[in-house]
Amino acid sequence: MKSSLFYTAFLILIFLNLSCTEKKKDWSAHTQITKWPEGKTGAVSITYDDGIINQLTIAKPIMDSLGLPATFFIITGKVEGSAQGKFIGRDPESIISETASVKTDSTNFFERASLIAFTGTSEAELYHANVGALYEAGKIAEAYALLDEGYEKIRKGRMKDTEDVAFHNNPVDTTTWEQYKSYQKQGHEISSHTVTHPRLAVLDEANMRYELEQSKADLAKFMGEESTFSAEGPYGTENERVMEYAHKIYPALRNRMPEDWLAEINRSSKQQPGASSKEYVQWQRGALSHTSIEQMKAWTDTVRAHDNIWLVLVIHGVEDYGWEPIKRDELVQYFADLKENEEAIWIGTFGDVTKYLRERKATKISSTLKENEIRLHLESDLDASTYNVPLSFKTYLPEDWNGVSLVKESGNSPLKTHTDHRGKYVSYSVPFHQTQVVLISAE
Repeated sequence: MKSSLFYTAFLILIFLNLSCTEKKKDWSAHTQITKWPEGKTGAVSITYDDGIINQLTIAKPIMDSLGLPATFFIITGKVEGSAQGKFIGRDPESIISETASVKTDSTNFFERASLIAFTGTSEAELYHANVGALYEAGKIAEAYALLDEGYEKIRKGRMKDTEDVAFHNNPVDTTTWEQYKSYQKQGHEISSHTVTHPRLAVLDEANMRYELEQSKADLAKFMGEESTFSAEGPYGTENERVMEYAHKIYPALRNRMPEDWLAEINRSSKQQPGASSKEYVQWQRGALSHTSIEQMKAWTDTVRAHDNIWLVLVIHGVEDYGWEPIKRDELVQYFADLKENEEAIWIGTFGDVTKYLRERKATKISSTLKENEIRLHLESDLDASTYNVPLSFKTYLPEDWNGVSLVKESGNSPLKTHTDHRGKYVSYSVPFHQTQVVLISAE
C-alpha cells in the first residue's frame, strides 16, 4: 500500500514538473537588440570642427529646420569665461636662451614645441602647427630643424604677426556658453576640440593634459557632464601617445575608438567601407569646398547599400568663412537628401551613436516564456548615468500569439505585429537603464 502511494506521488511530481516546464521556456534565442535603432540599416553623424561662427548661424538653422542633430567640436578657449591657453613649465626666457647653444633633439623637443605657440606672435603659432605636421608625418629631423629656425627668429626679434586669418584663434567666433547651452537643449551635441587647437602630438605631458583636461573641465562647468563624453583631437591626430592620454579623459574620440567589433576608416583613406567584414564600420568623410553634392549623396547611398556603416561627416568652413568652406546652397541640398533617407538611416550625434553601439555590445539578454508572458532580463556593466540612449529590440512571438503589448508603468502599450522568414515578431524600444521587459499576449 505504501509502495503504491509513493509511486502515485512520484507520478504527480513528474506531471507537475512537466507542466511547469511547458509553461516556462527559455526564450532568449527569440530576442535580439537591433544593430541600429528602430531597425534602420545604418547611421550618419554630422560633425563640425573648430566652433566657426558660420557653422552655428548658417548650417545649424538649416539642420534645425529639418530636425537633424549635429555634433559641434568646439575650441573652449575661444568662449568667454573659459580658461585660456597657456604654457605650463619652466621659465620661457630660459628655454629660449638655451636654443642658442643647444640644438633641438629628442630630449628637449616636446618642451620647445609646447612653448613656441605662446611666445607672442601668430607666426610662432604657425611654426608650432608646421612642426607638428612634420613630426606626425614621421619627418623628425625636419621637425627639429624647423623648430630651431623658429627659435632663431624669436631670439633675433624677427618672428611677426601674420596677416593670415587663423580660424582657430580669431575675434569673429563670439558664440557664448549661454548660446551653446541653448543649442544643446535643441538636441545638438557640444563637445571638446581642446583649449587652443594645438598639435597635441608635439606637446609635453603637462601641456597635453592641460589642453585635454581643461577643455573637459570648462565643458562640465558651463554645459554639464553630457558634454564631456565626446572629443576630437585637432588635425585628426591618431598619434599613439596622444591617444593613450586622451582615451583616459574622454569616453569617445572621433580620432580613434579601438573596439574589436569596429573598423575605422579615416578621412584620408581610400578604403571602401563595404570591403570590411567587421560588425560595424565607422567611415569618416571630409566634406570640402571641392566636394560635389553628387559625391556627398553617394556616401549616403553607400550607407543604405550595407547594414554596418556609420558615416561620420566632418565639416569645417561654411559659406565664406573657415577652412575649406561649403556653400549654404550645397548644405541645403545635402541635408534635404539626408532627411529623405531618414526612414532607413539613423541620423544621430557622434556621442549617441557611440553609446548605442557600446550599449548593444555590452547588454546580455535572458528571456523566458510563461503562458501569455515573455519576460526579458537585461544586464550590462556600463554606467547608466553616462550611457542613456534607448535600445531597440526585436522579439519573435509564439505562433498562437495574435497580439502583444509592452508592459509600462504608465499602462500597457499595444505593439504592431510583423512577419518575416522566421515568423511573427514585434519591435520596441526601452530605456537603457531598464533591467526588466515584459511582453504580454493580447488574448
